[in-house]
Amino acid sequence: MLTSCYTVERDCIPFHQGTFEFSQIINGSMKTSTFTRDSLYEIERFEGKIDTASIRWVNDCECILTKINPTSNQDKRPIQIKIISTQDNSYTFEYSLVGDSKNTQRGTIQKIQ
Repeated sequence: MLTSCYTVERDCIPFHQGTFEFSQIINGSMKTSTFTRDSLYEIERFEGKIDTASIRWVNDCECILTKINPTSNQDKRPIQIKIISTQDNSYTFEYSLVGDSKNTQRGTIQKIQ
């Protein structure tokens, strides 16, 4: 029997609230968004635009984001987020549209406050 001595840390509660940064490559350029999260909302700032979503924690490490003012049918669909590991000031997560687990993507979020 094999057992692993490596366990993934998942202390998700410190990431329920605060200010965060998410960087990703979009059309060949690195883009960064900043968002602030409290117990009810997540407010994202990206390229001069502000977007607000309600947040509902399903458990300590999974939440559902639903845009408050969607501008398209795509925006109306909630996003499911699952934190899969945490570090001191960052976490790695998987996200997809609710009901579309075939198109799950991964990213890392940095807590800045």
